[in-house]
Amino acid sequence: MSFADLKKQSKFGFEKLSQEIEKLQNPVNGNGDDSRLWKPNVDKSGNGYAVFRFLPAADGDDLPWMKVWHHGFQGPGGWLIDNCPTTLSQKCPVCEFNTGLWNSGIESDKEIARKQKRKLNYYSNIYVVSDPSNPENNGKVFLYKYGKKIFDKIQEAMKPEFEDETPINIFDFWQGADFKLKIKKVAGYWNYDSSEFTSPSTLGGFDDSELEKVWRNEYSLQEFVNPSAFKSYDELQTRLNVVLSKNTSRIDRETLEDEDDFDTLTPPRSSRPVFNSVANTVTREPSLPKVVAETADEDDTLSYFARLAEED
Repeated sequence: MSFADLKKQSKFGFEKLSQEIEKLQNPVNGNGDDSRLWKPNVDKSGNGYAVFRFLPAADGDDLPWMKVWHHGFQGPGGWLIDNCPTTLSQKCPVCEFNTGLWNSGIESDKEIARKQKRKLNYYSNIYVVSDPSNPENNGKVFLYKYGKKIFDKIQEAMKPEFEDETPINIFDFWQGADFKLKIKKVAGYWNYDSSEFTSPSTLGGFDDSELEKVWRNEYSLQEFVNPSAFKSYDELQTRLNVVLSKNTSRIDRETLEDEDDFDTLTPPRSSRPVFNSVANTVTREPSLPKVVAETADEDDTLSYFARLAEED
């Protein structure tokens, strides 16, 4: 950003900082939830609807999304709710532990590994066009946390499968498209299959000066990959030990590129590990760990259990 740009955005910059201070002083939710994060609401039947626009990358960001891996599961000693260091291309004791479970060749261990494997979240800036359940959100910029299902929708729009479909840069102010979020409750979980992008258009029919105001109100996504948002290897190992907290044994480690490979690997034949001590270990006695479901309401569940985890 040039000095001229800095001077030009002086007013906008002060307004944004003032808004952030106000948010810190007056949180929207008493439970400390981040008021910058927009979350959809559903009715009693589990259906929800909203329209928003994915925004371009904020000033200083390379991409309009940020990819973050995390773990969320319950063991005999409590919940483990933490970001996964593999997000930063670092080793993760939880992933290593799950690899050992998978490679044991025992089906019950593989099932535990599936329950405990890392899960993927994305973060983007959005402009809320219509939020029927919370109309006060209309016309505002928020952060939006979403999963693979919605990111698949984005990829399908930007790189369509068939030749007769026109690619859309859904993150563009002028040639992008609004996103109709349609939530249905299917088998107890939120389903996004009916969600869709509209035809390309300029956001809100705004002129460039109005679009610049929207852009200036975006949030940097760099905080989500700031090392301070991740526990160190040893800290995460300690938490894992507490969550497992059963007589177990040390296992050999083998790093996989992606834990999703668990479902395609042919596990080696190996002897059943012997129980002994906690730390990079395999638990046999307890039942399968409870896992936070990969649904839209996962955000609220993770937030709740994260607080429980901090209290342990």
